[in-house]
Amino acid sequence: MTSTSSTDTQSPHTPAPADAAAGPEPDLRASGLRLAYEDRVVVEDLDLVVPPGRISAIIGANACGKSTLLRALARLLPPRGGAVHLDGRAIHSMPTKQVARRLGILPQAPVAPEGLTVVDLVGQGRAPYQTWWRQWSSADHDAVAAALRATGMLEHADRPVDELSGGQRQRAWIAMAVAQGTPILLLDEPTTYLDLAHQIDVLDLVVDLNRSEGRTVVMVLHDLNQACRYADHVVVMKSGAIVAEGPPGEVVDADLVEEVFGLRCQITADPVAGTPLVIPMGRHHSGE
Repeated sequence: MTSTSSTDTQSPHTPAPADAAAGPEPDLRASGLRLAYEDRVVVEDLDLVVPPGRISAIIGANACGKSTLLRALARLLPPRGGAVHLDGRAIHSMPTKQVARRLGILPQAPVAPEGLTVVDLVGQGRAPYQTWWRQWSSADHDAVAAALRATGMLEHADRPVDELSGGQRQRAWIAMAVAQGTPILLLDEPTTYLDLAHQIDVLDLVVDLNRSEGRTVVMVLHDLNQACRYADHVVVMKSGAIVAEGPPGEVVDADLVEEVFGLRCQITADPVAGTPLVIPMGRHHSGE
């Protein structure tokens, strides 16, 4: 793979070349989905239409099926029943490279080979466009450089991934997904293991990618308040089923939080974003 020099001089606001993202508006949906691991059914008869061009957050208690659903949407987990459709076609019937040009996924806690540099990691996002007759091209070079800029990683391009901080490492992985040039990004708990400042940094980056490039984003989040602040659409899961979905301000209330998480709380307006702010009420702070 040809590396991209960190001395490239294009504008820092140049968006990543869109490749497949420049095509028709993406259509990702699931119908009658049944997902299982061996004999354990995790998701049953689930229907979902991902809002195109928006940020969706899948939320719910541990083991409710959030990451399992995301894996099925990414074609990483074959369904036992029903189907996932991408642009009107059953995703498991589509060629791998065709899917990879429309949909990118960042799994939980990805690990890069020891010594791999940031620029070479990001360059791996161009694999769907490589063939035996078309190797590394100027378009690939431009896509990698623009992805490094979009994620603020240009100055770290030549550093080994394993020498980066947690937040920088996550940005590098997101840059790889950006370089892939897909109109859909699936992110499985992108803020896991990050401190609060880096969590906000990564989520701000996700919003930047959505607002500047129109990418459809679906991410699994644990933090309810971050989901409410950063997502346009929330999908609330319980026991393998969707119990509510829609804009956070219309969906998240105290009754829902108690039903889904078994947590009593008060809901107020986030003083910064105006979105729902969940204030937990534990046994020692119940006001009783």
